Amino acid sequence: MDWSFIEANYLLIGLALASGGMLLWSFVNESGGGNKVNVTDATLLINRHDAQVLDVREPDEFASGHIVSARNLPVSKINDRLGEIHKLKEKPLILCCASGIRASKAASVLKKNGFTALHVLHNGVNAWKEAGLPLQKGRR
Repeated sequence: MDWSFIEANYLLIGLALASGGMLLWSFVNESGGGNKVNVTDATLLINRHDAQVLDVREPDEFASGHIVSARNLPVSKINDRLGEIHKLKEKPLILCCASGIRASKAASVLKKNGFTALHVLHNGVNAWKEAGLPLQKGRR
């Protein structure tokens, strides 16, 4: 077997393997337990389907600015506080954090606990803010 191609292009081959691995990782990591929704779809869910917003950031992050009427339920305490949101199991829920990573994790936990209508705000509160939509400060 002639190894000259591999020897001459090892950097290119390494780059191709690394980018393929990153693409696969983003696909696997992004799925979570809920549908990704953009800001427009989230506002439609809130206005037309009475979707509840669960902000899974920590309390200090929540207090610095959150979606109006959002409820704070930190992902770090979600298993301990499932009873607080049990009545929302079949209602549409929009989960948000700063960027969407923690919200996806929370969606996976909620899905395993029987929640059915889960949506993750794509790019989180950052996207909401960039769209110029209102944020409320304080702990509510």
